[in-house]
Amino acid sequence: MKPIPKYIALLLFIIGFYACAGTGWSPDGGPYDEEPPKFVRATPVPNAVNNTRKNVSIEFDEYINLENASEKVIISPPQREQPEVKTSGKRVVVKFIDSLMANTTYTIDFGDAIVDNNESNPLGQFSYAFSTGPEIDTMAVSGTVLNAENLEPIKGIQVGLHKNLNDTAFTKLPFDRISRTDSRGQFTIRGVAPGKYRIYALQDGNQNYMYDSKTETVAWSDSLIVPDMTPAVRFDTVWNEIDTTHIDTIFEVHYTRFLPDNIMLRAFKEESTMQYLAKSERPETKKFNLYFSAKADTLPTLRGLDFDEKQLIVEANLRNDSITYWVKDTTLCERDTLTIELKYLETDTLGQLVPTTDTLRMVNKIPRERRLAMKKEADEKAEKERKKKEKKGDTLAVQTPFLTINVDAPSELDINRNIVLSFEEPVEHIDTSAIHMQTMIDSVWQDTPFIFQADTIAPRRYIVLANWQPGQEYQLTIDSLGFKGIYGLYTDKVENKLKVKTVDQYGTLFLNITGAGPHAIVQLLNSSDAVVRQQPVKENNTCDFYFLQPGTKYYLRLFNDTNRNGKWDTGNYEEKRQAEEVFYFPKTWEMKANFEFEENWNLYAIPLDRQKPDEIKKQKPDETKKIKDRNKERAKKLGRT
Repeated sequence: MKPIPKYIALLLFIIGFYACAGTGWSPDGGPYDEEPPKFVRATPVPNAVNNTRKNVSIEFDEYINLENASEKVIISPPQREQPEVKTSGKRVVVKFIDSLMANTTYTIDFGDAIVDNNESNPLGQFSYAFSTGPEIDTMAVSGTVLNAENLEPIKGIQVGLHKNLNDTAFTKLPFDRISRTDSRGQFTIRGVAPGKYRIYALQDGNQNYMYDSKTETVAWSDSLIVPDMTPAVRFDTVWNEIDTTHIDTIFEVHYTRFLPDNIMLRAFKEESTMQYLAKSERPETKKFNLYFSAKADTLPTLRGLDFDEKQLIVEANLRNDSITYWVKDTTLCERDTLTIELKYLETDTLGQLVPTTDTLRMVNKIPRERRLAMKKEADEKAEKERKKKEKKGDTLAVQTPFLTINVDAPSELDINRNIVLSFEEPVEHIDTSAIHMQTMIDSVWQDTPFIFQADTIAPRRYIVLANWQPGQEYQLTIDSLGFKGIYGLYTDKVENKLKVKTVDQYGTLFLNITGAGPHAIVQLLNSSDAVVRQQPVKENNTCDFYFLQPGTKYYLRLFNDTNRNGKWDTGNYEEKRQAEEVFYFPKTWEMKANFEFEENWNLYAIPLDRQKPDEIKKQKPDETKKIKDRNKERAKKLGRT
């Protein structure tokens, strides 16, 4: 039989190809790899004892990668010099740099870092251990680390155990066993021997595994940790592949439960007591600012070396760590540099406050030459615009400069609010007789009593208070020249009309609280987790919030105000003082007008790590790695389902 000519064979192939295309067939690369890597062997073998090897090789059944090894791979006990962790084909290779300690269990916890090379299918929670002694320690303890102030999970913080139960061990010695939290703030410390331990969390800035700086976030448990284990049973569910709403099989799984597995650590940064000048700046010609690292009991002493310091007006916050100096003399304002001598208390190397003197040059942000050029350019532009209007025959109005006054007086005023006046520069003189408050009675504006006072916290801010009546109309009038600024400008006339809202425009929340301390405070929060309002818990363990805005989502946080200063306070490790306790109500309220909510709140009914509503958490959990299950999608495309 003669062979088929090549051109006929080619023709038959083309016809066959298009015939297949006509029936909807297309080339397919075959099924996707959905199998995660499988452990094959390791050197030393898992749970080996009396090991002296410093190199570990773990082999799998396919080529693998390590994802975020520096973040996810945890080696315990902690190493002074980090081991080399890398992949080589189907193997993970770990090379220890430090000498191995005698009679010690070493654990390498990979988490979900090991994935296959093709589809990144995760192996899952994989760990490996060996011992340099005749026994291997297999117990574990686990729990959660939360931010003490707002119950946010803390990701990536170290959690360690100390066999040395002295309080100084945390500040003098590295951890004996260590782990690191995941995105949910959860941790597991493996390879733990029987005994008693202290447990700590540490955001270790210098990576020495001990607490030696107040800039580091820290947590500890007041109770000793005693590892234990017990037999346990869990039930695993397999869902029906065709109807995923129905259960196919329930498996009973026997396992060993390691305890404690619910350790709760509340982490915080201590308040810094290191006092030093952190920053000085002159952002505008009229003022300069000084910033200190910690609060102070007194203000620094300032002397002008090339000007009279009496030409300054001082504005300080309540902590005296942020201070603004206004330059009254406009001639001085135009100088590029003002030189000052500053005397203040600074913390020395022994932690003691000592007198310090600095000479500072407060330099204008924009040099005078550049400021003059900018002014000339602005004047020329204004003159050009004036001539243009004059040519058109437009009326030319003379613009009188006034002192800017910001009036916070909305047309619909909340019952529980007051009118606020604020200024962009210090006020030199106030004519209170120029301020008038009137209310509408029988269609006639009539004077009504009010109180005008300076804000005790914010500078250049003033409050107008009155006995606001629901549904009543008011008018605030401030005559021109009522306020005079330090640079000679006066305010223009102000006239604001407003109407106070009625009671039925608000919602109300009543709380019955169980478990609060004797001086607890409840904070009403918005969707940004920011405080809107706060109220102390009454002696009968109730707390009420009135005049809540309808259509607004509210959240609740409570803290036990142990020192009764009206604000949450951090802790101190040296004093063994924990941060003030914080709790969240695990529910959201969307307020309704003319509606009352009454809620019972047991602070301990739900564990701390489940209290804060997910919608206001800023630390969101990482997406759990799963097998991609792409073969079902492939089967559908091929019409095989």
